[in-house]
Parts: sequence; structure tokens; C-alpha cells
Amino acid sequence: MDKKTKVFLILLICTYAVFAQQRVSLDWKMHNVGKVRQFVCNLGTLWPTGYLLGDFTGLIYCEFPPNSHEEHIGEGGIWVGAIVGEDTLVSVTTSWHSSVEFFPSENLWDTVWVVGRGEVVDIPYWPGYTGLSDQDFVCRFGDYHILNVGSHQPLYIDVIQTSHAWSSYPLDEFIVYQYYVTPTKDSLDLKDVYIAYWLDGNVGYRGQGWDFALDDYSIYLKDEHMGVAMDESGHTDGDAYSPIGIKIFPPDGYDADELKWSFNWILNPTTGPPSRDPDRYLEMSSGKIMSDQKEAVGSQFFISFGPFDLRCGDTLHFKVGEVLGNGYDGMIKNLKRLKWLVGNDFHVPSPPPPPPLKVTPMDKKVVLNWKPLEGEVNPETYTDPYRSDSVDTPFEGYRVYKSTVSINGPWTLLAEYDIAGDGFGNEYGIEYEYVDVGLLNNFDYYYTVVAFSKPDTVSGFPSQESSLTANAVRVVPGTEPPESVGKVAVVPNPYRGDIAYHQYNPPWEKPAGSRERWMEQDRRIQFINLPRDCTIKIYTLSGDLVYTINHKSETVGYEDWNLTSSVGQAISSGIYLFTVQDNSTNEIQVGKFVVIK
Repeated sequence: MDKKTKVFLILLICTYAVFAQQRVSLDWKMHNVGKVRQFVCNLGTLWPTGYLLGDFTGLIYCEFPPNSHEEHIGEGGIWVGAIVGEDTLVSVTTSWHSSVEFFPSENLWDTVWVVGRGEVVDIPYWPGYTGLSDQDFVCRFGDYHILNVGSHQPLYIDVIQTSHAWSSYPLDEFIVYQYYVTPTKDSLDLKDVYIAYWLDGNVGYRGQGWDFALDDYSIYLKDEHMGVAMDESGHTDGDAYSPIGIKIFPPDGYDADELKWSFNWILNPTTGPPSRDPDRYLEMSSGKIMSDQKEAVGSQFFISFGPFDLRCGDTLHFKVGEVLGNGYDGMIKNLKRLKWLVGNDFHVPSPPPPPPLKVTPMDKKVVLNWKPLEGEVNPETYTDPYRSDSVDTPFEGYRVYKSTVSINGPWTLLAEYDIAGDGFGNEYGIEYEYVDVGLLNNFDYYYTVVAFSKPDTVSGFPSQESSLTANAVRVVPGTEPPESVGKVAVVPNPYRGDIAYHQYNPPWEKPAGSRERWMEQDRRIQFINLPRDCTIKIYTLSGDLVYTINHKSETVGYEDWNLTSSVGQAISSGIYLFTVQDNSTNEIQVGKFVVIK
């Protein structure tokens, strides 16, 4: 067992022990409107920790580009250190050799709030919060909600974290975080406060285990106050598409030059970052800028800045950019776009809202309709106060996309409809329906319809498109269930183990969740032409019951089976019998199928 696995198991045991003693409102969300798929939770960490691992069904915490299975983060989050009387204290959201020390409260509303651009939401601790980006997440956590964390002495601070993602070029390859740090205890003045951002960068193709992260290294762009986790070319994970950079913007009211900055990539990857508060604070306040890491043995670093004096009720507000891109040069291009965005106070042209998509699956075809009805959001009437060309209605058209892989794409453009005669686009005219024909029944297909805007001809800002995932849907074409049994069949029959069904397009068999690689439990046969309410029983030739499936649906006339028995064992090659009993009429159909592995 390697060192990192041991640390993880220790933290997992500690966190579950703490959580068992005191309840808090845990929640997580995934940024997915742009090209960065980033995990965010109300513990202040950028990974699920021991608390949320059971609820988080994915494998990757920061995927970029979409569907690449390229990871960039093992851990990430802020530290806050201060001198309190005679003590030197540091509270951490996450760190090796340390329990999580920030938690939300037990209030049910202390969750992760999701807010769209321009949407106004009354969050209990932030009434009238207005959405800034195409996908805002808002959460709050404090270092004093659970006090029986081992050796933790709180600073009694609340942190409100907002994170922001944009759906369209040129703002879709980074995430922006904003932090509002507020002391809450009257008798506790925090002196010489330092903030650190800790990143365990794990860059590369995410297969099994974490070996892909062992060829990373850390560099620092001093003038930008930006740490970068880089993947060394070659090795077991090949060449990564993107590094990950953490850019720190100075707090409101401070110039970067008046602060003391530190950059420390971990000197000893075996022992990791300091675990004791005095040692942590010493490193955070040292003002030491380490030279770039030369040996690619893993990237773990923190950037810290300060000092500040904070009293109860004071709020320190700062921003952090998580920047990715096509290689190092692409990351730097996105850094420039990020700085422009922040310098413009996030005032940029916006895409229209997504249209209200309705789908109708039919026999070997799918009908898509997105005409807004009365009372529904209409993309064609949206306004945008941050355009330079002062266009009253910047809506331009709709695009229809399809995927045969997943609800997250990759997407193929099927059609584009835009306003005719306005001097933009293809001048095709607006339509509200698309019929996709020639499909395979009982296969998964994915569709989305987006709205897009005119480009801003004054500022040169490109056309903006609503999020591909905002109204993406899974659709399964097929026939309606028959009135009774009689035509039930098994497909494929025979089932052949030497055929790579998962490589079909669309795939007949797919890995579950966010797994990329096909596994034995992903095998699939399908019982088709099922009546609305029936029971399927599968037997060996000798009459032993292998599995039972209860089917009840008014619209779906099929059921899948993964060739696994009721006790979880994969079945062997052979001839199998099945019965299907219509529970409404008690009629029974008998059939057989063959499995060849």
C-alpha cells in the first residue's frame, strides 16, 4: 500500500467517526455547463473526502476536456491561519495528514445553491443573491460546527464560497471561485491572518489507481501569483492535454505588491505538508518562493498571502481562478481571458436561456420540439445589459445536437436555425421541430437544443451559446407495449462473448456511471415486446431459477439483464429458458435463448 493510500484510509476512518457523532448538511454539485467538469461541495474541498465518497458516483473530480477522462485534482481548498493571543492556529478545508476542519451547519438550507445568470435567489445568509455566471454554486462552511475533530482548535470563522462557470467560448475553460472569510466570535481577534490555497495536482488520464499522478511537477508564475501542476510527457499516462493553474487575485482593497506571498511545493512527498498548526503557519507566513520543481514525482503545492488583521464581522474577499487549456500555451491564453473578465467585474455578454425542450420517442425515430409555450422561458425575448452594441433582442437562433455516447456528449450538430434576413449566420429561418429518423429501437440516444446570440459587433465578443447540458435528455425510441404476451423475444440471441457490443455505435453495452472501461457486469441482453405488467423468470435447462425480473411500465416494453444470477454470479455459457407471465391476464409465454462466452 503506497503512502497516499494509507493517508486516505486514515482520513476516511477519522472523518466517518466524526460525522457519526454530529450531523451536518452535506451536499455536492458538479460544474458542467462549460468544458471543465469540476466537483464542488459545502465542505470547501474540491474532492469528495471521506464524507461524500459514498454519494459521489463519479470517478474524476476535475475533468478537462469533456469526456477525456483526464483528471487534474486530487485535493484542493483553502487554509486560514492566524495568531490568536498566544496561539498560532490554522484551519484547513483539506490537507494530507489532517481531518477536514470546515463543515456546513446542520441547517437544511446550508447546502450548495445553484443559481443561473441574472437569477435572484434569497439565500438565508445572502438575501437577493444574483447569479453572476451561467452556473453559480453558492455554499457556506465554518471551522467550528464540529469541534471533536482531532487536535483542531477553531478560529471561529465562516467562509462563503461562490464558484462560477461559463458555457461558451472564450470563458468556458476555467472556473472562478470567490471566498468571503468572516470571523464570528467577538472575543477572538485574528491577527496576522494568512490565507493559503492548497492543491494536490493529479494531472493525466484517470485509469485505475493514482499512478498517473506520479509524473507531475509544480511551477510558479511569480508575476501572476499562480501555481501550476504540470504533467511530464510520456510515462504510463502519456501526454496530458492540459496542466492546471491556480491563480490568486489579491483581496479587495489590497495591491499584490503590499502583501507577503509564499509558494511551497512539498519538499518531502513522503511526509506531505505540515500537520501541526505552528508548522503550517510558519510555512504560510514565510514569504518563501521556491524555485520550480525539477523532479517529476508528483505535484503538491500551496500559495499563501497576507498578513491581515480581522475582527468579528470583518470580511476578507478574494478570488481564485482555476485555469486549464490546450497545453501550457492554451492555459496562458485562458489566464489572459480570466484576468480580463475579473477586471471587467464579470460584465460580459451572455447567451440566451436554453429553450424548453420536449421529446417524443416513437418507433425508430424521435421528435424534438422546443417552441416556447405561454408561461415558459422564451430565449427569443431575453435581454443583455452588458453588450456594447446595444442590441435590444440579441437572440439569433437554435442548434440541435445529438450524442450516441452519453448525456455529456460528445455532441454532433444535427441542425442550425437562425433568423433570416438579419445579416448574421446562415439566414435559414427559425424552426421549432426536428425529427431524427432511422434510429434503432431500445437504444439510448441523447439530444440537446441550445439557443445562441448574435455576436457583439462593437466589442468583438463572439456569439454565446446556452449550455449543452442544460436541457440535455436521454431518449429511447421504441414501440408501445403490446396488449399481452406472445411476441416476447430476447436480443441478441445468441449472446456472444466474443463480440465487443460496447464498441457498437450507439453502444449496446456501456460502462456504468463515469467509468470508461467496459467490465463483466456491463453485459446486456434485453427482453422486448413486454406487456405493461409482467414477471420474467429465467431458468437453466435443468429447471433451476436463475433470476426474476418484475416489469411494470405504461410506456416502456423492454427490460435489460446483465447475465448475472440473483446471488451476483456471472452465468456460464449454455441454453436458458424464460417464462413471461402477464400479471393482468395470467397468460404465460415460454422461450429460450443462448449464451456463448
